[in-house]
Amino acid sequence: MGYSHTNSKGKTYFLHSKDVQLKGGRNQTIYYFAKDERAEACDLPDNKVVVESPKTGLPFCKGK
Repeated sequence: MGYSHTNSKGKTYFLHSKDVQLKGGRNQTIYYFAKDERAEACDLPDNKVVVESPKTGLPFCKGK
């Protein structure tokens, strides 16, 4: 089971990660939240914190 976050509106989101290749050929791991828990679910990395958009309430990861 991965990391879950309940926002200020009471909705629960699950953290997922995905390895992508950028246009320059560099590989990078991206983190995103979804309402359902999928196979890509992961724990919150030590170098990231969760912040919430004040307008929409959607959570996202931000570097410390």
